[in-house]
Amino acid sequence: MQADSRLDHIVVAASTLEAGLAWTEERLGVALPPAGGKHPLMGTHNRVMRLGEASFLEVIAPDPEAPDPGHARWFGLDNPPDSPRLAHWLVRVPGLVARRDALPLTCGPALAQQRGDLRWKITVPEDGHLPFGGVFPSFLDWECDEAAIPPRAMPGGAFTLTALELSHPRAAQAETLLAPILQDERVRWAVSDTPALTARLTGPSGEVVLG
Repeated sequence: MQADSRLDHIVVAASTLEAGLAWTEERLGVALPPAGGKHPLMGTHNRVMRLGEASFLEVIAPDPEAPDPGHARWFGLDNPPDSPRLAHWLVRVPGLVARRDALPLTCGPALAQQRGDLRWKITVPEDGHLPFGGVFPSFLDWECDEAAIPPRAMPGGAFTLTALELSHPRAAQAETLLAPILQDERVRWAVSDTPALTARLTGPSGEVVLG
């Protein structure tokens, strides 16, 4: 499976979008582009910025103007972190629905999502709790050709993702589960007492760390 699977994006979760943007922009030293929008099916909203050619950074929070979605929100956002943090990441798996049986069951079913003309499938655990505390990725499939995937059309690109460091008490198990799906030298596993994600980005002023 790993031949065409790719690291798609990293996720900063926050209790409000304003807080998430302030936290992220302080660390990047730049303002995020005014790109993003609302997710009616999940009751969330976001801002996004391209990282390199085919990945991106997402800042996401519950949308106070949205009605309760009536089910668990993605990325654990029914209970967002008290302070913004890098909370999750996603892997792009073309043909996700047909290949769902090859993914861990704890990732949840692949749900159809839409915002305007943009359509995609994404795994969302039914109870909203992310496997391995968010250190293990969710999976998605953009319903378009590789040349037209959304990150390529996003503003940004001055920053690139150079490393994603994933720490967890059961890091070896998580790494073993992911190995048949994704091989990416930027993804590094380590054993720790608590789950944690750290992204290292290279930008105009050098390295930036999001954690």
